[in-house]
Amino acid sequence: MAAPRQGGDAQSDGVIAWRFARFDDLAPRDVHDLFRARAAAFVVEQGCVFQDVDGADPECWHLLGRSAGELFAYCRLVPPGIKFAEPSIGRVVTTEAARGTGLGRILMREALARAEALWPGRPIRIGAQARLERFYEEFGFVTASAPYDEDGIVHVEMVRPATQPAGRGGETVGH
Repeated sequence: MAAPRQGGDAQSDGVIAWRFARFDDLAPRDVHDLFRARAAAFVVEQGCVFQDVDGADPECWHLLGRSAGELFAYCRLVPPGIKFAEPSIGRVVTTEAARGTGLGRILMREALARAEALWPGRPIRIGAQARLERFYEEFGFVTASAPYDEDGIVHVEMVRPATQPAGRGGETVGH
């Protein structure tokens, strides 16, 4: 896995090149491709008409995973105080061509490493589609709300507790 850092490309597992940058540092092609991937998944595939461009993107960090120049994975890291009191990871998407390959899990590991670098020791709160609860539980998230409707899709809030300093054996205590 690529080391968390605040910009540029990093190769991961020899297949995906990761770019992690603030919105103002993204290339026009990056912005185009991330909005295209988000619209394809959240608007077209899920049949959900909603305002994806919500005003938060300029404040966020963006993680893009490409192979051979094509975007296959994306998410945004949202600073505390914008969506929730805690930092958040949102708009998590893999393109249809990448589904079933394990790239979603790699994306979440990449995102969590970068979130920890940006906001060390902070819990992370997400608004997850309820059908993906088990997926996010694999990364230490626990359900923190009753189900609620967001744009016609059932969601739940989930929290990943703050990470603790490494224990004596070098293991991380908690998630």
